[in-house]
Amino acid sequence: MKLQHVRVYKSDETLAREDQLAWKIAEVAADPVAVTPEVTEMVINRMIDNAAVAAASITRGPAIAARSQAESHPATPGSTVFGVDGHFSPEWAAWANGVAVRELDYHDTFLAAEYSHPGDNIPPILAVAQHAKKSGADLVRGIATGYEIQVDLVKAISLHAHKIDHVAHLGPSAAAGIGTLLGLPVETIFQAIGQALHTTTATRQSRKGEISTWKAHAPAFAGKMAVESVDRAMRGQTSPTPIYEGEDGVIAWLLDGPDASYDVPLPEKGEAKRAILDTYTKEHSAEYQAQAWIDMARKLHNEHPEVTAESVKSIVIHTSHHTHFVIGSGANDPQKYDPKASRETLDHSVPYIFTVALQDGEWDHQKSYSPERAGRADTVTLWNKVTTEEDAEWTRRYHSNDPAEKAFGGRVEIELNDGTRIVDEIAVADAHPLGARPFARADYIRKFRMLAAPVLEEAEIERFLALVQRLPELTADELDGLNIVAKSGVLGAGPKGLF
Repeated sequence: MKLQHVRVYKSDETLAREDQLAWKIAEVAADPVAVTPEVTEMVINRMIDNAAVAAASITRGPAIAARSQAESHPATPGSTVFGVDGHFSPEWAAWANGVAVRELDYHDTFLAAEYSHPGDNIPPILAVAQHAKKSGADLVRGIATGYEIQVDLVKAISLHAHKIDHVAHLGPSAAAGIGTLLGLPVETIFQAIGQALHTTTATRQSRKGEISTWKAHAPAFAGKMAVESVDRAMRGQTSPTPIYEGEDGVIAWLLDGPDASYDVPLPEKGEAKRAILDTYTKEHSAEYQAQAWIDMARKLHNEHPEVTAESVKSIVIHTSHHTHFVIGSGANDPQKYDPKASRETLDHSVPYIFTVALQDGEWDHQKSYSPERAGRADTVTLWNKVTTEEDAEWTRRYHSNDPAEKAFGGRVEIELNDGTRIVDEIAVADAHPLGARPFARADYIRKFRMLAAPVLEEAEIERFLALVQRLPELTADELDGLNIVAKSGVLGAGPKGLF
């Protein structure tokens, strides 16, 4: 890896196009380096993972609405949309599938200076691969680039510190991945990256307070913009330049300001794109920082049945800055303690999640969020006794670049009314590569079967699993099969809008 030094340049300073971050990213995307076997296998895992969480989402409101929009845009050759037969315009297929993948907040994650769900790259890259009649091997290459660029940006540039939504790294990464997929020249990818970044910067209010259905749409919008940006760049249209380093650019006005600088790691020419191997998926449907706490709560449920709403005086979760201030009591969002809060809000409330997992000894992507479950009297009582506090050491570990030290958990201290204290800690979720039960291919398949069973026929489940595991060998015609079609009668008509 080579560090690319990035800073703001005044308009009268010289910054060659070849020295701009967007150009360097485009060079990585255009590099025809081979994909390693390990990366290929992980791409297959994440294709299964995305299809699993999409299957669980296709009957939910946001996915229904997005799908109905896509169905209003049929196209030839076109791209497929989760749940239905037919072919649709690739940007709208990317939109619908992106919403379905993200709706339950249940797919892969990478956390460093910024937060991300790198699996959000897959819907736009897959949609373009189907429409452009590319092969499975081409698709693998494109996805490897999408993951690489997003992870590299996330390692170096914080967006959330300036209240910018993390999908601002997704627009450029998806555009780069599509550029790799199509074998576009550096100049074209460069222009597409600039447009994709310019159109996908937005505030983090989508993840603050009462969180709305837009949370699922935000990454889908970034993927849709990436597809459209590549289309415009292929037609010779240019982008604001320099998009990152300009005097009125993203860094100067949306991020750390005119005196800012970053060192962004990018693969050198001929170096394999391996960043997908640094990412991790979710066993539970909740914000990633809650994964380890669900596992801890399940453990405490089994070991300490004496812990009840009546017996507990207080529960304090000592954890990282992010967990405390974004999904913990440090956010100062009263909605995080509201039994009538939206599902999107509850899955960003670690006090709620820890409480329910502690009481139930399990976590279910539907039952654990139901209004009846959230409103249970003993749950509300215990929930209001749970707070979080930032711990400097857990914050340091959260930001560590050493995979063996990096942690997303913390220490819990439970004080009972009789004075008993229960203290335990967890560094990473059980499903994490360094956790108690790291996810492997069999776990991805099990997750898919579990989530798909209510909405797909058994034959459709088996067909998809057999096909996706042959991904690098698939022909252009076979790529359409990387879709899942719901059982008859499962899907109803979507709501009407403009079209």
